[in-house]
Amino acid sequence: MRRFSSAIRACKQYIPNMSLEYTSERAKELISRADAIREDVTRLSGGRAELICVSKLKPASDIKALYDHGYRHFGENYVQELIEKVKVLPSDIKWHFIGGLQTNKNKDLAKNIPNLYVVETIDTIKKAKKLNDTRKHMIDAETPGFGIVNVYVQVNTSGEEQKSGCEPSELDELVRTIIDECPQLKFAGLMTIGSYGMSHGEGENPEFKLLGDCKQHLEEKFGLKDLQMSMGMSSDYEQALRQGSTAVRVGSDIFGPRPPNNGH
Repeated sequence: MRRFSSAIRACKQYIPNMSLEYTSERAKELISRADAIREDVTRLSGGRAELICVSKLKPASDIKALYDHGYRHFGENYVQELIEKVKVLPSDIKWHFIGGLQTNKNKDLAKNIPNLYVVETIDTIKKAKKLNDTRKHMIDAETPGFGIVNVYVQVNTSGEEQKSGCEPSELDELVRTIIDECPQLKFAGLMTIGSYGMSHGEGENPEFKLLGDCKQHLEEKFGLKDLQMSMGMSSDYEQALRQGSTAVRVGSDIFGPRPPNNGH
């Protein structure tokens, strides 16, 4: 029992501070970085793309500082951390869940986050159905604030075994299932994480091109329009925008280095 309690305490110490108090110096630092990147996003995308401020392992006060400046789209990687932040932060934040997703965590996402804007990491039919079924329960119970959730399908465009994401050949079946069998979900786009080599290379990224090809195929096959493409992070967001990304996920270039995530 003592060992179990110690493990719980060890995990809890890695949940960031949930105070919403921030200093003017920290706010200026965050706003300066975020605004500079947002200018790049607007310039490179012609105003069509959104900047997602990835706030994993950062205190709630950092998010509040950017929120007070007008930012609304924030990304989180860990389910429990997101749940804790939702409890203290404004309800009109548009939360993007961008972390690797275990099937059993879909239930926690669906039932604890009314303002869950999009889950970007759906890569199996089982995960889609679990998210849908739990969200349906919340909606049927007329729980205030709960509605349909946007989902992106994560595609493994690099072919790396350690990467999450479905194979491009699996897309049709997964997307058809979401559209036909998951009425509490809206299939809204695709997401990928570029490989290190391609993300630090020169010229066109073939992994981003592959995601664009997948998007075009799905729009034609299912009669869809304006699917979103979430690709690009701190190291490669400029190239992602040049290749049509409609959302970039930037964390360390805004918030600075993160602490170790041993508690997760």
